[in-house]
Amino acid sequence: MAAHFEMSKEVKFNKEENGEGGEFTKDGSVDMHGKPAIRDNSGRWVAGLIILLNQGLATLAFFGVGVNLVLFLTRVLQQDNAAAANSVSKWTGTVYIFSLVGAFLSDSYWGRYKTCAIFQVIFVIGLVLLSLASQLFLLNPKGCGNQTTPCASHPSWQIGLFYISIYMIALGNGGYQPNIATFGADQFDVEHWKEGLSKVAFFSYFYLALNLGSLFSNTILSYFEDDGLWVIGFWASAASAFAALVLFLVGTKRYRHFKPSGNPLARFGQVIVAATKKWKVQMPQGEGHLYDADTKESTGNGSRKMVHTQGFKFLDRAALITSMDFNNEKQNDHNPWRLCPISQVEEVKCILRLLPIWLCTIIYSVVFTQMASLFVEQGAAMTTTVLNFRIPAASMSSFDILSVAAFIFLYRKVLNPVVMKLRKKGLTELQRMGIGLVIAVIAMVSAGIVECYRLKYASKDCSHCENSSSLSILWQIPQYALIGASEVFMYVGQLEFFNAQAPDGLKSFGSALCMTSISLGNYVSSLLVSVVMKISEGDHMPGWIPRNLNKGHLDRFYFLLAGLTTIDLVVYIACAKWYANTKHDDKHGEGNSSTDEYEV
Repeated sequence: MAAHFEMSKEVKFNKEENGEGGEFTKDGSVDMHGKPAIRDNSGRWVAGLIILLNQGLATLAFFGVGVNLVLFLTRVLQQDNAAAANSVSKWTGTVYIFSLVGAFLSDSYWGRYKTCAIFQVIFVIGLVLLSLASQLFLLNPKGCGNQTTPCASHPSWQIGLFYISIYMIALGNGGYQPNIATFGADQFDVEHWKEGLSKVAFFSYFYLALNLGSLFSNTILSYFEDDGLWVIGFWASAASAFAALVLFLVGTKRYRHFKPSGNPLARFGQVIVAATKKWKVQMPQGEGHLYDADTKESTGNGSRKMVHTQGFKFLDRAALITSMDFNNEKQNDHNPWRLCPISQVEEVKCILRLLPIWLCTIIYSVVFTQMASLFVEQGAAMTTTVLNFRIPAASMSSFDILSVAAFIFLYRKVLNPVVMKLRKKGLTELQRMGIGLVIAVIAMVSAGIVECYRLKYASKDCSHCENSSSLSILWQIPQYALIGASEVFMYVGQLEFFNAQAPDGLKSFGSALCMTSISLGNYVSSLLVSVVMKISEGDHMPGWIPRNLNKGHLDRFYFLLAGLTTIDLVVYIACAKWYANTKHDDKHGEGNSSTDEYEV
């Protein structure tokens, strides 16, 4: 970092000497031509606002499909409730699995700008294909797909076309999402105090844009789709995605970029292999025996150099200089599969330290994913007419969005300033994530209680009024609002945490970890529903989540999730107490001033 800093000062001096003026960024970012980025002409909130608007439009498009997908599967493709919930969970999970693909390509080869552009094109194509398939084939007979008119059965090739289109949407959105979050953060120089504060704020506004973008989908589009006007909803989503792509390309000249760092799998593999080769070697005391290449050599892309830390000491063997390594280095015969710079070793340690925290977020994602599946089915089984206006079950998630917006404002303007008066650091990301888990437990208890009362007022014996209950759908507001509050603490904190703690060359991977936890949460939810149905079904028992919810016990499933999340909270606290903070060299070549451990 010091070498880069000195180079930046020299280039700045030469530029001012030529009369060009302008201060270069200090974090190693470059412009679209690969030259050092000029602070006044690039990035900052001009680029940040473009990316926030792009995120809002893309999210509108994605949730225009996702928010009502469970109803499309039951009404148009004739799947039962449990199968539809599982299909949505698997699809949503796949969206976030593809985030790893996007992060890998971005960090390794393409860079974040190119990756975002390519996957947005795939996203638009998938939405157009879904719109055409629905308009021409799936909605047959005309006018089907609403509450009263189910659609006819479909040949396998039409169903196959449907799944190709929605999984293209999954690929496009999944590959785009982790990179757009990190690309937005790239527009702020962390080495500049004012831009550093803006970078922290960006993640809150990014999550707010994501939720506000879905508000239109969860209200207007949801209403049209619930009424059987699926084609209008899907074409509106396609138009929004196309507008997002155009807006993203318009900002091209303003963006700051970071060069891709090469294949991280090879770097990780080199550390593991090098450490394994020396597993019998006795490790001496002190750090003077560890290979410490200069910053440029060890990072290769302007990334900050990482400081040696304790823990995972076995991996330090990869940087241990043996007599053989010493002779090889003298002969300029460096073998990266036998000797790795300590900064490269620290990259691997960093990811290993993040994994326990990441694993603890999966159960939270199981809770979060219920909004797109079982919450919708629960709401559809309640009285949805309020003052002669019918409320689509999926549109209830708008209360989650409003809750997110409210709690982001309350946290940034009220709670955080108050906490900072009591303790200078405020709430750490890990503490906020823990608070999110606590609120998630309360949300599941609330959902379970509502379901108990819904069953109390349900018509269990009426064959022509399946799933009906006189309990108003408005009783779902608390569970949606609580999920929204938990998101502000969990997902915003998670975005900040993984982006800050991931190595500089793996920032997109850090954002992808957030999305992958959502992915695995969906898969775990699908597995959990299948296991619960298998165990709870009997000769005279339809299971906890049958097609007719009035004959089931969805409340027990919600209480089960509350119990699992409580156990997860205990494990999370233990992992958070163990976690050690990532440390980098600052511009003077010394370790940063951050503490070695987060307070919990």
